Amino acid sequence: MKIVILDGYTSNPGDLNWDKLKTLGDLTVYEYTKNQTEDVVERLQDCEIALTNKTVITKEIMEVCPKLRYIGVLATGYNVVDMKAAAERGITVTNVPGYSTQAVAQQAFALLLEICSHVAHHSSEVHSGRWSRGRDFCFWDYPLVELDHKTAGIIGFGQTGKAIGRVAKAFGMRVITCGSHATEEGKAIGEYVAREQLLRESDVIFLACPLNEETKDLICAETIAQMKDGVILINTSRGGTIVEKDLAQALKSGKIYGAGVDVVSVEPAQPDNPLLSCDNCVITPHIAWATKEARGRLIDIASENVRSFLDGAPVNVVA
Repeated sequence: MKIVILDGYTSNPGDLNWDKLKTLGDLTVYEYTKNQTEDVVERLQDCEIALTNKTVITKEIMEVCPKLRYIGVLATGYNVVDMKAAAERGITVTNVPGYSTQAVAQQAFALLLEICSHVAHHSSEVHSGRWSRGRDFCFWDYPLVELDHKTAGIIGFGQTGKAIGRVAKAFGMRVITCGSHATEEGKAIGEYVAREQLLRESDVIFLACPLNEETKDLICAETIAQMKDGVILINTSRGGTIVEKDLAQALKSGKIYGAGVDVVSVEPAQPDNPLLSCDNCVITPHIAWATKEARGRLIDIASENVRSFLDGAPVNVVA
């Protein structure tokens, strides 16, 4: 059984291994594959099992790769695969759910705490010698914000949203969320309210939702106008949930005190992205998912997905 990983570097730049997959077949790992049909076809033409993170597998590719029986997406989202074409050809597609829940929650608060405490700025100032030259025992250049008794509004209350909620509660925050599918687990973490109330009452808004028709461009001039003055916005979901020019305008006007984003609408971030001109926007390069522990879980689950498929009982099937 020939197994091909199209873009292994993303998940494993060398600090982990593919040993479990090696036991399941003849494994070939490519660090990168260009998103061009001829390049992908060249690498998949003779294989039965393909694994991909960001390399797109289209209908055209499937049509000229007759041996292909299985596509394992090395991620939770699977929009890199033409799902309709896979179903038509009887190709099983799986994903890896839940592997980065805690890592993403951690990054959400790393972004928030940077906005609230300005750790990087003050550390840099100390290293520059400013504290040593000063006359006072302390200094701060920006307001320092305490989270206790603030309201955290979480849009998207799946496993990641709930994990964020638990951390927020540990900081003494009131947790609210919106949605029509309240669960007992969710109710134990936060209060379910209407979206309008969440926007109106939240001191910090976390986006932890998938990108779909309902959430595309969710944060825009209209919804920002409904928010509390001085709100903080954190996005560890998908860049397409925000109209970035509207967010940039709100950041510059002070309507939004600060934003922390791990994702943008076009990645890598383009030089003309309006958020790059906002000093009160902390941006990280889509790393929330990428702790070594999370990537290790990703590879382990992906390997078990392949094993289950070969055993005739596939799991984590999305098509």
